[in-house]
Amino acid sequence: MKINEAYDQWSVQYDTNKNKTRDLEGQVMRELLEGRHFNKTLEIGCGTGKNTEWLGDNSTHITGVDFSEKMLEVARKKIKSDKVSFIQADITKSWTFENQSFDLITFSLVLEHIESLSDIFQNVSNYLTPNGIVYIGELHPFKQYHGSKARFEGESGVFELECYTHHISEFINEADAIGLKMVHLGEYFDEGETPTIPRILGLLFNKK
Repeated sequence: MKINEAYDQWSVQYDTNKNKTRDLEGQVMRELLEGRHFNKTLEIGCGTGKNTEWLGDNSTHITGVDFSEKMLEVARKKIKSDKVSFIQADITKSWTFENQSFDLITFSLVLEHIESLSDIFQNVSNYLTPNGIVYIGELHPFKQYHGSKARFEGESGVFELECYTHHISEFINEADAIGLKMVHLGEYFDEGETPTIPRILGLLFNKK
């Protein structure tokens, strides 16, 4: 099943299912970006808008992008704001966001579905303003090493989504190749549990 088709199915229950990864990533984003205001934000992997409203409160304008049209339908119903635009796009293709530039680009639980990060980071370089910020919140590769991956239970059973493991060094090296400076690397664990394997990897980069 193609990744957009899988998320189309998941969209019906995405906001209501128990999902520790979704919830913790949202907390990480708020922690790392709290107290900042941005002019134009590009939210990659906006899904049902789980982070969009909060980003909109801290941005003059936000462009939310997702591969799944059904996820975007949910987001559009939830968020009614002139400052928010939603676009369906495959981010593995060349980005064509009306020749805009953004001072914040975010990735939330989306890069695990991308096989090669090089083209993604090159697109980031093309659209990020000088001194712009890149936020990445992904399932920690340590989780993936132990077999964790995005999955959901539908009417006909459990669906496992196609995922790729990206090591921490890969994120750092790809960012460095386009002139991004890492300003934060954090590993985040489930609350109330004895720390063993971190669930979320949180990264912030700044364009030099």
